[in-house]
Amino acid sequence: MTLRANWSYPTAIRFGAGRIAELPEACAAAGIKRPLLVTDRGLATLPVTARTLDILDGAGLGRAMFPEVDPNPTDKNLAAGIEAFKAGGHDGVIAFGGGSGLDLGKLVAFQAGQSRPVWDFEDIGDWWTRADAARIAPNIAVPTTAGTGSEVGRAGVVTNSESHVKKVIFHPKILPSVVIADPELTVGMPKPITAGTGMDAFAHCLEAYCSPFYHPMSQGIALEGMRLVKEYLPRAYADGTDIEARAQMMSAAAMGAVAFQKGLGAIHSLSHPLGALYNTHHGTTNAVVMPPVLRFNRPAIEEKIERAAAYLGITGGFDGFYDWVMQARAQLGIPANLTAMGIGSEKFDQMAQMAIVDPTAGGNPVELTLEAARRLYDECK
Repeated sequence: MTLRANWSYPTAIRFGAGRIAELPEACAAAGIKRPLLVTDRGLATLPVTARTLDILDGAGLGRAMFPEVDPNPTDKNLAAGIEAFKAGGHDGVIAFGGGSGLDLGKLVAFQAGQSRPVWDFEDIGDWWTRADAARIAPNIAVPTTAGTGSEVGRAGVVTNSESHVKKVIFHPKILPSVVIADPELTVGMPKPITAGTGMDAFAHCLEAYCSPFYHPMSQGIALEGMRLVKEYLPRAYADGTDIEARAQMMSAAAMGAVAFQKGLGAIHSLSHPLGALYNTHHGTTNAVVMPPVLRFNRPAIEEKIERAAAYLGITGGFDGFYDWVMQARAQLGIPANLTAMGIGSEKFDQMAQMAIVDPTAGGNPVELTLEAARRLYDECK
């Protein structure tokens, strides 16, 4: 089977090994003549980024880059990116990297032409209609990890540097015009990042599948996404050059992000405050808090998990599924708990307050009360 295709769901996706070479064509399709490549500091100096800039430069598109993106992007990163975008006279963004680079790149393209502060476009009700849609620049997404699925998302996450609260900024035109999904770009991912991003994709699929809201299309996508992670993440972790496994994980990541239109839940509600306060890796944190949340949600999701386990080839229903999660975490070198991540309990009360107002909390199958959130953090110790 050839793992190469062109998809138009939910946007134009050029999927397959070596397709980064088509980046100039993607720019033309998006109407971008002066792109700004936005990425994180870690990627900025790697050969994969230099090669991408060479491709752009060779096509007469320049090699402008903004690399000042933190692992959990902040409004300060966004302001600096917008300044670089305007100073360079750019007309579009290439969002390049993992979730941080993709999210911030999309938000630079979105926010550069707006007159209102970015917080006015938080994903609440119809706040997105406040934006001047005609002044939103196009963006192209080029993922270099397989986890967040931000390349197919209509939102970006940014942390308020004063309150340390993560906010989801939404607008339909934040969705990239074109995605280049080239698994060769993920070959150099270190094992811990392969594991963390892969478990992020799994968390997206799992929570979307378990969400109580009605969206059978997303539920079906989430189920198949979990299967791809189960089968291919161990292979990608064991051998980073396994292109088939890398490609299937890129698909799973995109599927998770499409699926969570149906909702997320307490895994993300607990994880977001940890990322905002301790700058932890989001996917790894999701994996750490996953087992207590599964136990907490069991009364509401047991039947669903039994069906999923059967599809995934896991025996033993809910208990078998839970045991597989624990085994997968250990196999992938995920820290056993928050203590192993170097995080103590001194901020648990503050984080519990943050968790229950996180936008993902409303999608949890069991109500996430303040008492429950505090207890779950204790169980993560």
